Amino acid sequence: MCGIAGLFIKNARLRPDLGALLTAMTSTLGGRGPDSAGFALYTAEDASRVKLTLASSLDGLDMEALGAVLSRSLGVSVPVFRRYTHTIFSVPADEVDTARAWLAKNAPDVRIVSEGVGLEIYKEVGYPDDVAREFDIAGIAGTHGIAHTRMATESAVTTNGAHPFSTGRDQCLVHNGSLSNHASLRRELNRDGIVTETQNDTEIAAGYLTREMRRGRSLGDSLKSSLDDLDGFFTFVVGTRTGFGVLRDPIGCKPAVMAETDDYVGFASEYRSLTCLPGIATARVFEPKPATPYFWEHQG
Repeated sequence: MCGIAGLFIKNARLRPDLGALLTAMTSTLGGRGPDSAGFALYTAEDASRVKLTLASSLDGLDMEALGAVLSRSLGVSVPVFRRYTHTIFSVPADEVDTARAWLAKNAPDVRIVSEGVGLEIYKEVGYPDDVAREFDIAGIAGTHGIAHTRMATESAVTTNGAHPFSTGRDQCLVHNGSLSNHASLRRELNRDGIVTETQNDTEIAAGYLTREMRRGRSLGDSLKSSLDDLDGFFTFVVGTRTGFGVLRDPIGCKPAVMAETDDYVGFASEYRSLTCLPGIATARVFEPKPATPYFWEHQG
């Protein structure tokens, strides 16, 4: 099962509504994935800084105090923003690698959920409506975002195992389906320097796209090559700093529907998840073709 949704805002006046619209879209997918839920949103940017979204396996860890110690260690200000169980450290762009190494050494129980100039990922175990409410996803503005409701099939129901997965800066992916060759691909990706943290096959799909784009391929070309390299049934929705992509396997096994207007592009596993979007009655509604990459991108 699982449910996936995505929204790419074309008209800037809708950007304040991104989180609210994505929350409403995801709410209707709760029955497809009641185990956990996650949201990846591309929000306000400061090109001089990178946001590290963090989650800790230790209850009660004082993340504000940890951020203050990191600030002193780096010799620069690291603003800290808390949202439910996740915390964002805003790190100067030229200090990201140093900050990552410091966290790995001094805070091994803290996991980096995502890294990005614009990207923030929030995910937790629980019913999707509850997860969205606790993180106040409806209050987040942005340019585009993707979401997932999970019915676990191949790995444990944990925060780490929830989607979206991010394996590269400002890159993320949600997935409905199952990959049959994820074990061999995991070994291959690890040899190529792509670090994976879970047994979830979706993380392998995210890592595959990251590797291909590091090799110089565009997202569109990386999606095309995945049709030859990834075995199984899948629908992917992918986010990058500037864009939003969709791909279905060659059989088109998993459900997918899209709607496009002059104001937005919406994607969902079911049409009813699109009915909350403004102007849906006059939108161009279509089923994305199998084995055909779709991609929209903000310019500038």
